[in-house]
Amino acid sequence: MTDSATASRFRGKVCVVTGAGGGIGSAIARRLAHEGATVVVCDVDRAAAAEVAAEITAQGGTAEVSRFDLADASACVTAVDDVIARHGHLDVLVNNAGVNRRGDLLALSEEDWETSFAINVHPLFHLCRAALPHMASHGGGAIVNTASQWGLQPAPGHIAYNVTKAAVVAFTRSLARDHAHQGVRVNAVCPGEIRTPMVEAHLARTGRSVADLAALVPFGRVGTPEEVAALVAFLASDEAPYMCGSVVEITGAQAVA
Repeated sequence: MTDSATASRFRGKVCVVTGAGGGIGSAIARRLAHEGATVVVCDVDRAAAAEVAAEITAQGGTAEVSRFDLADASACVTAVDDVIARHGHLDVLVNNAGVNRRGDLLALSEEDWETSFAINVHPLFHLCRAALPHMASHGGGAIVNTASQWGLQPAPGHIAYNVTKAAVVAFTRSLARDHAHQGVRVNAVCPGEIRTPMVEAHLARTGRSVADLAALVPFGRVGTPEEVAALVAFLASDEAPYMCGSVVEITGAQAVA
């Protein structure tokens, strides 16, 4: 997973990862912990978060569980405040959690639309607003947001996801411009087709296979959560000191059809 050059990039650092109970989030949590971080595994599913934290601990890493609902603004603020109270600092915030409500405008329900913003966009406002003053007062920090290639090039039939992920891109660039002078680096990753449980469940529902999905990718295969995690770790690390406001695609050269 890592070599000797990266094995301790996050030693002594505290990293918060949302949506860390599964898929890309769990891979990010494991990667940061493997590189020496104390990782706060955040998820609305306590059991899933506890399983990831236990796995990290069993492998010699350090992890804590933080269960809260991202749609609850006060819970987001409390979660950050609790980390600061326990550790005295917060070095990395990874806003990874997200939902995908599928459908075009006429097929989408009002609840689908509101839920998409409640999970994909609003928590970034609350979590970053809570974390930024602490990061700035400690000389800086890193925020990495999970957007999507669909936030750059919208896919058909996914208007809520496309729009909310485009908002994540705009939020990332705006936050970077406003707070770079405080030493807070804000970047985003835009994954393409990644083999997560969410994607596999959708394939099963539609009768498609991973091979069908891979056929759409010029690189010849679907990406892995671990590959996204490696990119997130780089952006959050001191090896990327001049990257701020960057929106990095990781798609295997796929363009949205």
